[in-house]
Amino acid sequence: MNPTVESLGKEYLNKELPQLNPGDTVKVFVRIVEGNKERTQAFEGTILKKRGSGVGKTITVRKIFQGVGVERVFPVYSPRVEKISIVRRGDVKRAKLYYLRERSGKATRIREKIEKN
Repeated sequence: MNPTVESLGKEYLNKELPQLNPGDTVKVFVRIVEGNKERTQAFEGTILKKRGSGVGKTITVRKIFQGVGVERVFPVYSPRVEKISIVRRGDVKRAKLYYLRERSGKATRIREKIEKN
């Protein structure tokens, strides 16, 4: 990568984030600009996949809204992403959870990971 791009990205990398994994249910707080007003909107869903590294790292979050699946890709270190909080940890055996797209209702449930002290 270009050294100037790396130096520009370092100021965003110091954002304090939890460990994000596929299967986790997260709440992503995003800044939205409407006209001249700015507000924060929460998007709660399951992480389907992680992609990239460094400043270009993204997560794809899926939720069901009014019976329709909605997926959004969030750049993790974007200034628009205010914070990411983990609602519950998921225990899954694969890195990409694309199979959740074909499922609905109770079939989309993911086991909760039990943390050892």
